[in-house]
Amino acid sequence: MLDEIKKIKFEKLEKLRSAGINPYPEKSERTMTNREAVEKCDSLGEKAIKVIGRVKSLRPMGGSAFCHIEDESGKIQLFLNKKNIGDEKFKLFTETVEIGDFIEAEGKLFKTKTEEITVEVAEWEILSKSLSPVPTEYYGVRDTEELLRRRYLDLMMNPETRELFRKKNIFWQTARNFLAKKGFLEAQTPVLENIPGGAEAEPFVTHHNALDRDYFMRISLELHLKRLLVGGYEKVFEIGRVFRNEGIDREHLQEYDSLEFYMAYTSLKQGMNIVEKMFKEIVRKTLETKSPIGDLVSEFSNHKINWAGEWEVKDYFKLFKAETGIDLDKEVLAGDLQKKADELGIKYEKNYGKGRMIDTIYKKTVRPKLIQPCFLTGHPIEVSPLAKRDPKDPRKVLRMQFLAGGSELGNGFSELNDPIDQRSRFEEQMKLRAAGDAEAQMLDDDFVEALEYGMPPAFGFGFSERLFAFLMNKSVRETVIFPPMKDK
Repeated sequence: MLDEIKKIKFEKLEKLRSAGINPYPEKSERTMTNREAVEKCDSLGEKAIKVIGRVKSLRPMGGSAFCHIEDESGKIQLFLNKKNIGDEKFKLFTETVEIGDFIEAEGKLFKTKTEEITVEVAEWEILSKSLSPVPTEYYGVRDTEELLRRRYLDLMMNPETRELFRKKNIFWQTARNFLAKKGFLEAQTPVLENIPGGAEAEPFVTHHNALDRDYFMRISLELHLKRLLVGGYEKVFEIGRVFRNEGIDREHLQEYDSLEFYMAYTSLKQGMNIVEKMFKEIVRKTLETKSPIGDLVSEFSNHKINWAGEWEVKDYFKLFKAETGIDLDKEVLAGDLQKKADELGIKYEKNYGKGRMIDTIYKKTVRPKLIQPCFLTGHPIEVSPLAKRDPKDPRKVLRMQFLAGGSELGNGFSELNDPIDQRSRFEEQMKLRAAGDAEAQMLDDDFVEALEYGMPPAFGFGFSERLFAFLMNKSVRETVIFPPMKDK
């Protein structure tokens, strides 16, 4: 069936070429978008205009034909008949033009009996001949996997998908503009790294032919941006792609965009204040709430998330004890945590150390109950190898996570700038790697050496497009324009 349809399409292509028409010309001469034509109809009078678009519908009726074309701005109706364009050009249109083709039409605007604004076509040109059948609006592709695999069809058929990625552009531009107005320098740091760092994740490995050595694809933007603080910059950020060789679920994907910023001479509390203002601005602009103090409410899963008002600050140790009965202020061994995980039916790997066990239990007990926007602070040092120790309690670090809807949507630290402490924590992480933890961090000697030259006290914060997916109430995979997919 498909082969027969494509055969007919190729025959129509040859018919255009036989008529001396290039079915793939270099350019068009559009004078206005379809939306502009509709909006300016009453003021244009008898002036001829040129519009372009993909053919979305066709209704031939003897010596006349109606069709709709769509450009990025919207649809407009065309009316063609033999009287206006001549028998030969009309015949060529009806015999060669199909749904999916791109055409240019020139003519005057008028309103039909149903008041639909329409172009009375005097001339038309083919701009691009489609050679595969385009799904129609009524009998289109319904399979989500297929739409993600061939995203161009999703975009072609579904205006709401095109709107989704327009909003995503607003999301990132708002974040960029917010930081730029505060004097941050936007940087571009390496994707290929000698040592992957800045997060606990398994990296991808690639080979550099010219240097004949393996590199890791970055799992975070952190360590190079902090090197810039060593170099003398005080406010830096980057929006860039990171890669993590982990599983796929609603919140995780192998490659995605992330933003991290670092601000010298800024405390954790000051940083939280900046993050709250930035996130509220992002939410307001992305959801297109008109008032800066208006209705900042989004939906996620079965929850209504209220972004307005002052966000609560919650204590990690207190919540962990309330949910598990384990007091992290006291001596707790990995074995104790494994026993608790067994009681709660939480899966874990036998080689997990204390920090990984705490984090695993936290994610199954505490995190799912944090629904409204809040900051979680006072994390145990074992789960935060890059954060500064709390001077009031050496078992804790000066760290915060931003959470809503039971999801982690951002992570911030008072950055560790003591090179001796940093090396010691890297070494502890290397012991975990040696024991089989593939996500434990590696020792980065070059970064430690950079710290030895002196890095100012700083606050750092990062978030990814998981936040955008959260605002849209979709999985991360749905909000990545071309997500990695399994083979058919």
